[in-house]
Amino acid sequence: MLKVSKRKYLLGSAFLTFSGPLCSVLAPLLGIRFLTELVSPEMFGQVALLNGIAVLGAAVFAYPFIIAGMRLLPECRNYRERWMLNKVVFGFSACATTLAIILVMLGGAVFCYLSGLEIGLFVLTCLLLAVTVRREFGIRFLTSEHKRRGAKFLQIGDSILRPLLAIWFVWGLGQNPEAVLLGYVVASVVSNALWTVSCGERVKKRSINQPFLNCHYKRKVWGWALSLIPMELVCWFSGLGDRYVIGYLLTATEVGLYVASYTIVNEVFNRSAMLCMNSFQPSYLRSFSAGKQKEAFSVLWLWIVTVVGLGFIVGCSALVGKEWLASMLLAKPYHSAIELIPIFVIGSTLNAIATVMAQPLLARKHPQTLLKGRFCGVLAAAISLPLMISSFGLIGAAIAHSIYFGVEALIITLLARPWSMTSQVSGCQAEPIQNLPLIHDYESIGEKSIALSADS
Repeated sequence: MLKVSKRKYLLGSAFLTFSGPLCSVLAPLLGIRFLTELVSPEMFGQVALLNGIAVLGAAVFAYPFIIAGMRLLPECRNYRERWMLNKVVFGFSACATTLAIILVMLGGAVFCYLSGLEIGLFVLTCLLLAVTVRREFGIRFLTSEHKRRGAKFLQIGDSILRPLLAIWFVWGLGQNPEAVLLGYVVASVVSNALWTVSCGERVKKRSINQPFLNCHYKRKVWGWALSLIPMELVCWFSGLGDRYVIGYLLTATEVGLYVASYTIVNEVFNRSAMLCMNSFQPSYLRSFSAGKQKEAFSVLWLWIVTVVGLGFIVGCSALVGKEWLASMLLAKPYHSAIELIPIFVIGSTLNAIATVMAQPLLARKHPQTLLKGRFCGVLAAAISLPLMISSFGLIGAAIAHSIYFGVEALIITLLARPWSMTSQVSGCQAEPIQNLPLIHDYESIGEKSIALSADS
């Protein structure tokens, strides 16, 4: 009987391990195929720009508190302290999200007054901001309770529901950006509601009131969050700032073409790079913490070779089959952007290499050094994007994407010195895997969302 139960458990775990990433990739790809059939590139670009505003509010105002809570979680000695920490993180995130919503509404009111757009678009953007923060808090909460299967179901369910409901609302309400945004909002509300129903009673029973502990966690969370805000702002600009430069220098139509083509590369390559990180990072950090410099050195370079090989394979495939990919995954009005796909693969590969090269800095607890490399990438983006777009148009934007991620990878490599085995010597305990904001995956179907840690 025990063998049968264990076999069922292993089969269920294996099914979730392989079907989860597959569903999270296929759902956005199928969603973008149908969505591009229903909406024009201009409308798709408008949705991408508005969604980027929601992500900016979440990344800068709320996510630093969530990441700080994950960093402090191992210091909690029991369930009571963990629940108090979750309560503090939720309170800070809610206040910060409210402030972000106020700022977005004020900026949206001014923009609508000058441009003549409907304020309802910014209202939906604020709702999307709020439900996205709530979703990420739910994922972190389930992870902190060692319910990673539930966290994966929540994330996968949201990634599937968003494109499905967006398409459904476009069919029902007409071809307008409000319908797409409303679909995203309702999808996250449904996934958040499922989490609240399943965990809400337990939260209520375990809630406690300890003023001293509450003040202690407030000070620590606030201190950590303030140090993370610059990193989140830099990552947002390097991941999403290009679309706003394109929108300013060109039009929303070009933004739609740019985002649609990049989404394909993201779902195929960046998701694969994240799976590589989930495979190699635990081994690297364990070896680093144990002071096994040769083993850590070998794991890191095997990881680098894997990422480079993956980029070469995907790049060659995209170069040879870009027209087939465009015909399969994009509607005909978007086919003019097929030339961007191979260029995006180069930039994404460089971005993945930068993430791997950053591992020694993160393991040695040198986030400020890493921030210098990220800032150099942002500076390169601020210089290259306007120049390349003005000279070469949309292809110039894709080339600039490779330029600034290349600069970032080069600077981080020089700072981390991964070729030196002495850089793999642990002078202190490496951070727990779930507490490191290592990858920022801002791209999803027609929208961008943040994966705060490797195990998400």
